[in-house]
Amino acid sequence: MRRDVFQAIADPTRRAILSLLAVSAMTPNALATQFESSRQAISKHLQILTECELLRQEHAGREIYYYLNYHKMKEIDKWMEQFRKLWETRFSQLDTVLDNLKKQKK
Repeated sequence: MRRDVFQAIADPTRRAILSLLAVSAMTPNALATQFESSRQAISKHLQILTECELLRQEHAGREIYYYLNYHKMKEIDKWMEQFRKLWETRFSQLDTVLDNLKKQKK
């Protein structure tokens, strides 16, 4: 089953997992110690992120290490770029309106 990437990253725990893995690869047990959730809950989050191709797994002996898939994150960033430009324009326009309001009050 293919999951929706944006639905996956909407969850705060999954975003926190992505942030941790952006720094360093980790095992599910190491990740679980960072949260108050159960090991099973973290495993489910990892499964969802892996199905969305946001994470990749590598086996090292008996351990599984999870890594952030930077290529997939770049795809998301590229898609969001169009909105980033729109937001920046809107914020700039808002700054202009607020500056004009301040000047009128003086």
